[in-house]
Amino acid sequence: MNIALFGTSADPPTTAHQAILQWLAEHYDQVSVWAADNPFKAHQTSLAHRLAMLRHLIAAMNLPRSNVQVYEQFSDRRSLISLQRAKAWWGEDQDYSLVIGSDLMSQIPRWYQIEKLLSAVTLVIVPRSGHPITDPALAKIRQLGGDYRLAETEAPAISSTGYRVSKDQTVLPAPVTAYIHQQKLYLS
Repeated sequence: MNIALFGTSADPPTTAHQAILQWLAEHYDQVSVWAADNPFKAHQTSLAHRLAMLRHLIAAMNLPRSNVQVYEQFSDRRSLISLQRAKAWWGEDQDYSLVIGSDLMSQIPRWYQIEKLLSAVTLVIVPRSGHPITDPALAKIRQLGGDYRLAETEAPAISSTGYRVSKDQTVLPAPVTAYIHQQKLYLS
């Protein structure tokens, strides 16, 4: 089974996250998504709220199969720990891919036990506007022992940070917007 692992800050999840999940759903047998704290970012909302918003985002998607699910138990700020939890769930004999946006490529060399992580997964790199995928960055992944696949899609030029700054609700799926209003999130 081909399993995509997509841990994301999702603060909040946007239509860009939705587009990435749609692409993954079409290319993988199982898509596991969870909210996680990125140790290189500051977060405004709790994991519980971000997980709830991810569930609303996925529920609003028109998926041909029900192969995209939130796996809260995989959440960890270290991707290697998330991978270990996924392997405990599905077993060692699956093909695991770790999904990242091209904006994270410069952080990868600083990740926890990166060589061990890269030896166990294929990186799926999703192009993001303003964050080009460069040959030196790809060479660094190979140098660290990694294999990668470039996603044949590009995330819309939307970011969670952009939403927090502008409060532009058009970048959020309606159920996520409703949840934000109900819970009174992102007021400042």
